[in-house]
Amino acid sequence: MSLLKELYSRAFYNQIGEVFASIVPGFDKKAFIKKIYAPGFETKELKERMRHTSVVLHQFLPANFAKAAKVLKKAIVSFRKLNLGEDKLEYMFLPDYIETYGIDDYATSVEALEFTTQFVSCEFAVRPFLLKYTEAMIAQMQQWANHENHKVRRLASEGMRPRLPWGLAVPALKKNPQEVLVVLEKLKNDPSEWVRKSVANCLNDLAKDHPQLAIKTAKAWLGLSKETNAIVKHGCRTLLKQGNAEVLGLFNLGDNTNIKLLSYNVSTDRVRIGEDLKFTVSLHNKHDRPLIVRLEYGIYYLRKNGTHSKKVFKISEREFKAGEKATIMRKQSFKMITTRTYYPGLHKVSIIINGRERKTEHFEVRS
Repeated sequence: MSLLKELYSRAFYNQIGEVFASIVPGFDKKAFIKKIYAPGFETKELKERMRHTSVVLHQFLPANFAKAAKVLKKAIVSFRKLNLGEDKLEYMFLPDYIETYGIDDYATSVEALEFTTQFVSCEFAVRPFLLKYTEAMIAQMQQWANHENHKVRRLASEGMRPRLPWGLAVPALKKNPQEVLVVLEKLKNDPSEWVRKSVANCLNDLAKDHPQLAIKTAKAWLGLSKETNAIVKHGCRTLLKQGNAEVLGLFNLGDNTNIKLLSYNVSTDRVRIGEDLKFTVSLHNKHDRPLIVRLEYGIYYLRKNGTHSKKVFKISEREFKAGEKATIMRKQSFKMITTRTYYPGLHKVSIIINGRERKTEHFEVRS
């Protein structure tokens, strides 16, 4: 399996080099590619290669950003004609260029971002502008929420996420959630599912810092339409995993009395790094009517300092018929991944039914 950084390949640079050579007088494609493949290129990761592409391209475009922005626009038009790059990860060097070299030219950059995001998403590139021109940029994002193009509308919600993954932190978005809600209110009934998913993700971000505001919003939106219902459910996923009673009640997940945990068995008390932890859980709906059951499990990962960090994983959420019994088997991988380090020692795994932790078992992770 090839690495993501390999998207920045010689074929890619040949393609974009030809496009820029066709629209920029004197653009030396061979010199451009030679500078791209300067010593150290092979060791660069994805984001480093993206920034490196912007930096090298800057040496071949007009130094004046307003003039360079016009070239980028022409390039996007050409890419589209050639059916190259739309919504492709490697073409995010375009918004990166705007972020890097347009930060001191607000007006030109806003126009460039609006145009470019219709070709490749600019949610990361807007963050430095939100940080430097906070009030003006928030107003611009709220205006973009009314845009005719769904990709620009999505930029308004995704770009204003208080906790955008891998995005530059913008403290004002956490401090002033009402400004974010202005955008979400405009987009909660958006015809684009892509936009609505972004709204849900943004609502989930709000729930982490302002849970009561998120719950108030969820209550106001729930029942408006099946689309807003889906937004609310996805946007409340963190609160559901936290076992928030108020949110569980919104989705008829408050009944724990009638759901009996018949058994919960972990297959082994020792797991080596690289293996799977396996467990089995059996439930019984004792009620004389159907009940919705949300089944989850929590892994208490051992930290380096000896404390534990809990992460909740969803198994299922479905209707259990009156008197129904069910047995579910699951496994949790302890294979090495880049986003988590496993420390040998005592870990825990719990079973969670409708937000309530019922039983916890210990197991040892060995190297």
